Formats: sequence, C-alpha cells, structure tokens
Amino acid sequence: MIKGKKGLIIGIANDHSIAWGIAKQLHANGAELAITYQNDTLLKRVKPLADKVNSNILIECDVNNENNLQNTVNQIKKGFGKIDFIIHAVAYSDKNELNGRYLDTSKDNFINSLSISCYSFTRIAKLFQPIINNGGSLVTLSFHGANKVMPNYNVMGVAKAALEASVKYLSVDLGDQNVRVNAISAGPMRTLAGAAIANARDVFNYTSENSSLKRNVNLEELGNSALYLVSDLSSAITGEIHYVDCGFNIVGMPKN
Repeated sequence: MIKGKKGLIIGIANDHSIAWGIAKQLHANGAELAITYQNDTLLKRVKPLADKVNSNILIECDVNNENNLQNTVNQIKKGFGKIDFIIHAVAYSDKNELNGRYLDTSKDNFINSLSISCYSFTRIAKLFQPIINNGGSLVTLSFHGANKVMPNYNVMGVAKAALEASVKYLSVDLGDQNVRVNAISAGPMRTLAGAAIANARDVFNYTSENSSLKRNVNLEELGNSALYLVSDLSSAITGEIHYVDCGFNIVGMPKN
C-alpha cells in the first residue's frame, strides 16, 4: 500500500505513544521511516523502537528549537532526499495548569502550549515544503477537547482547536503542490501525554462506557487510520479532522 514511501515520525516517547503505533503500521506496510527524539533522556527509549522498524535515521528534535528543526530538515535531505509524509504527534502544557479553570491559565503557559502543540506543525510544514513529494501527506493528532469542553484539558483544548484550524489553512496552502493535510482526532489513550491530565482514568472509563462501540480505540487502529491518510487511498482527502474514537464524538447524551 505504501511500499517505498519515505517519511518522518515526530513524537515517539515510548512504546505507548500514538506515534509509535503509527510507526509500526507504516513500517509493516513498507514505508521507510526517519524518527525524531526530543532529548537525550528519551533517546534511550526511542532508539530500541527505531531499531524495531529498521530506521537508520534518528534525529534529536525539540520542536520549540529552531536549530533542531533546521537540522532535522538537513538530515532528511541527506538521508532521503525527499519525503512522502510527516506524522506530527507533539503536544505539551504545564500539567499544573491543566487542573482547575482555563480562566487561570498563565500567559507563559498559553504561549508555550500553543507554540509546541500548534505552531510547530505549521513551522514544520513550511520548512519541509520544498522536499515533500507531489502527492505527499501531513498528518497531525488532535483530540475531542478541541471542540467540546473536557475536564482538566483547559489550554490544551484551545491549542488543539488552533491546530485543527491550522490543518484547514495548510491544506489550502499546500493544495497546489498536491500535498494533503489532515488530523486524526484520537480517543483517549494511556500515553505519557495523557497521564499528565488529572483524572485521565475517569475520562478513559467514561468514553469506553459511552462511545458508540462501547470501548476505546487502540494503538493498532490509530496506526491503521494514519496508514489510510498517508496512502493513496485517501488521495482526495485533505483539510479533514478524522475522528478515531469508537464513535464517542457523535454521542450527545448517552443511553442509560
């Protein structure tokens, strides 16, 4: 399906990461992958995973560091020349400010959360535009909290809403190049990022009980969805927010 395609995975932290679930499925279907890690602390977790998907390009990349981003582009040029897809799975906010009220969000955390969780996708799209092949695909990750108020999500909901709007604008900007831009809005997962949200277990259990399928999504299913958006099967799909949450987003009031 994507045999021979080359792409970049940004955001693997460990083997529970959504980005890792995506990387596994893309590798299993023939893609060649370059993988980033945020810092030396995470390298020891990411390197064994990169080995599992035969990735020979492992790059340090803090998306808030312009030098790191520029170096990532240079390393991709050196290793692949051009690429066919980018998976952006990066989000961050001070977990202490995810508790309580959005009203109490500090300016510094607002700016930092939006910079890492939203602007980084736009900046990456800009930097990589010259080396993305015709028919390429950019995929980022969102969450239901972008559109509905979720407990203890606060400024991350605002960041994800901005990210989803960015997907639409980028899809138009890159459309002339025949590059597609989409987001996967994943149901709650037991990931490192998800663990930063207070009462995450309650959210996980609630969505499982009240989604249309009466369960939560798993990593393999998210990987399959990314596979679809990266492949030519979705060649006419761009600017979309693709919900992969077992139908939770369409439920207004759960049945008793």
